[in-house]
Amino acid sequence: MRPRRVGAGAEGARYNLQSNPAPRNAFFMSDFRQDFLEFALARDVLRFGAFVTKAGRKTPYFFNAGLFNDGASLGELGRYYATAYLASEVRCDQLYGPAYKGITLAAVTAVALAAKGHNLPYSFNRKEAKDHGEGGMIVGAALKGRVLIVDDVITDGGAKREAIELIRAHGAVAAGVLIAFDRMERGRGERSAVQELEQEFGIPVVAIATLDDLLALLARRGDLAQHRHEVMSYREQYGAA
Repeated sequence: MRPRRVGAGAEGARYNLQSNPAPRNAFFMSDFRQDFLEFALARDVLRFGAFVTKAGRKTPYFFNAGLFNDGASLGELGRYYATAYLASEVRCDQLYGPAYKGITLAAVTAVALAAKGHNLPYSFNRKEAKDHGEGGMIVGAALKGRVLIVDDVITDGGAKREAIELIRAHGAVAAGVLIAFDRMERGRGERSAVQELEQEFGIPVVAIATLDDLLALLARRGDLAQHRHEVMSYREQYGAA
């Protein structure tokens, strides 16, 4: 099962980022995904060069959502996440951000959704349980109902599996996962980490953009064309079946 891709664009007037609800056909808009990648590129979140992934693979590109690190970029990022969620077929009762990057991402998504008329509670986990004050592993709203996990990427799926098990342990249900970018490369087997997660837990993964969209960007932007061959070669080596 392919990850779901969604869309509305960076310019509110063009893609209704500020309004409610998101247009249903935004789900199919390649302009949304291209605008998101342009946004990531402008913020140096999407980079080209020589990098090593968490899995130890040498990669010609890298996506680091931690570099959305100021108020303006976080506000814009939250609107992308919120619009992606509203344009998808997934519905939830609250948001959950796995520590650490997911904490900020769930928070800005909650703020952006509230601005669109969807006021959802959110929570996140501590790395270690607190033994004083309110105690426990969860900060924010108590986990209940259908919970959407919000994070940046899925590498090997380990962190998302932990999040799903934690949500279930609190008597709630994982409604799905919302991520910024899907590298579409093999996980533990021949399928991608996203596909493995969907198959193992039977939940949808919504990606704002994927490697397919990145290749489309490289084909469209002449100034980036020199990176396309390396990215395609990487995909041939590590891409999912």
